Amino acid sequence: MADPIDDGLEREPVLHFHHIEALPEDAVRMGLDRNTQEGAMIGMAGSLSAAKASHRIVAWLILLSLTVPLLMTLARGLL
Repeated sequence: MADPIDDGLEREPVLHFHHIEALPEDAVRMGLDRNTQEGAMIGMAGSLSAAKASHRIVAWLILLSLTVPLLMTLARGLL
């Protein structure tokens, strides 16, 4: 059976990029991109989906990794 799309024309291969730019416009204006440390963190956090359980776990781990040192420093300063 012949291919119904084959019309004898040579086509370039289709490239699918599933990359979603998760950096907000404000971060880009400040000069952040995925190649800077801060931009990479913002990009990774922005690309997380609340619909996936593994992404929610990663979001909680990021939140804990940022807040626990702050809370420990505050507790040390108050004691």
